[in-house]
Amino acid sequence: MTTNTTIGGSGTTVSQTLLDTMNGTNSASSSSSSTGSTSGTSATDLQNTFLSLLVAQLKNQDPTNPMDSSQMTSQLAQINTVSGISQLNTTLSSLATQMSAGQQSQAALLIGSTVLAPGSSVAVASGKAGAFGVQLANSVNDLQVVVKNSAGQIVNTIDLGKQSAGTIPVGWTPTDTAGNALPDGNYTISAVGTINGQQATATTLTGATVQSVVMQNNGTPGLVLSNGSTVGLTSVAAIL
Repeated sequence: MTTNTTIGGSGTTVSQTLLDTMNGTNSASSSSSSTGSTSGTSATDLQNTFLSLLVAQLKNQDPTNPMDSSQMTSQLAQINTVSGISQLNTTLSSLATQMSAGQQSQAALLIGSTVLAPGSSVAVASGKAGAFGVQLANSVNDLQVVVKNSAGQIVNTIDLGKQSAGTIPVGWTPTDTAGNALPDGNYTISAVGTINGQQATATTLTGATVQSVVMQNNGTPGLVLSNGSTVGLTSVAAIL
């Protein structure tokens, strides 16, 4: 049941629900919970409620003890802040939708292109190695790429020397340490970088063709590659 509160000497009444909403007390919320209904709590609803209460206060205030104008200004500012945050959330949501649509369009343009993405395998076919590379977070004094066969044996070590931070495509003729041609098949690569004798972060990249675009669980576009993996658009280090 809704109760009323008398304001001022004229006997004007204001509903207790209205007062509770503005004062942040629990009677309105508990009443709403017990009935299962949802009270208006949007910025517009709160603003309208506040203005209704403000008008009632102004009409019924004690002339000898008028309402503090600084408190009224502070309350108005709080209401405007809530309204502004609500509008900002709407704008950000719209921007996020537009950015997602733009990323999908960019991803679709990559279909058929060869890209470098995080990976640790390289295929050798007809005496030629597939594209691969290394991504460095920092410049290194020396960078080496170790190549292993399917049995896990090291067949070659590619010394790339001093390299700057960034993406480094690697061109390699598939031979072993003695210069003999390696048989066709899949090989595993790993990268080791050093900075003043200390090991540095080095990520190997595998070249593959973008076959299609899918939507990932997090809502971002994913590129389905010819090597069977799916990577995010931001994981592409280079387009060859």
